[in-house]
Amino acid sequence: MRDQTREQLRRLQQVMEKLDLWQSFPPDETAFLSTQPFALDTMEADEWLQWIFIPRMYALLEGDLPLPNEIAVVPYIEEALKELDGLQELLDPISEIERLCKAG
Repeated sequence: MRDQTREQLRRLQQVMEKLDLWQSFPPDETAFLSTQPFALDTMEADEWLQWIFIPRMYALLEGDLPLPNEIAVVPYIEEALKELDGLQELLDPISEIERLCKAG
């Protein structure tokens, strides 16, 4: 399951790159200080995926720490990026990560 999660994280990055959502530089360091869910007040949804969600998931995997068993990222991304062409392609790996975490 952990290898499958790793693969879906790689797939998510590939989709983000394909959709031109992958950034070369992180947001300002103060953006990471947000206490809001999904850093709503300091980051766009795609920034949160790239700079917080993906690295944190990798950190859990690499540290052999338990993955969250209750995550709901899809509804947020679905709403925040509802105008995005290719939204379903972006949601697919996220949905799979959620499924894998719940199957835990």
